[in-house]
Amino acid sequence: MLFSYLSDAAQALRMWGARRILVAIAVAVVSALVIGVSTVLIPNSFFARDIPAVWWDYPMWILTSALIGLLTATYVREPGTSAPDSGGGTFGTVGGMLGWFAVGCPVCNKIALLVLGYTGALTYFAPLQPVLAVLSVILLLVAVVVRLKGQFSCPVPIRERSAQA
Repeated sequence: MLFSYLSDAAQALRMWGARRILVAIAVAVVSALVIGVSTVLIPNSFFARDIPAVWWDYPMWILTSALIGLLTATYVREPGTSAPDSGGGTFGTVGGMLGWFAVGCPVCNKIALLVLGYTGALTYFAPLQPVLAVLSVILLLVAVVVRLKGQFSCPVPIRERSAQA
């Protein structure tokens, strides 16, 4: 069953036109810039980071941005086709937010800082960040696969049997 989903998703990706590909690239770049600047993975003068980034922050940041770009492009309508079906939005939203929390500075996160304090953020939130990163990628990947599968295969409604039969 998983192979069927992945196969349909890959088939849908191969059918993408230039419009969707350009949107995927543009959104991936913009999300990489927004996440990178706000979490100071891209050094800048607007934000500061108290705790240096760890090695896995960079691949997770790029992977999250690429998946956000792909997911967003699934909502783009190609000329001459019907509007894309819905689905995957909640997983995508939660996955994107978790990705931002995962690569951010644990003590620069105002929510973690208010709830746990400086020491608590380092003690409890920082060790959870790799888990948040994995959950983020899984949720975004599920959302992308569901959206792509929906573009390639259209489910047929099942007729209900009548009570008299």
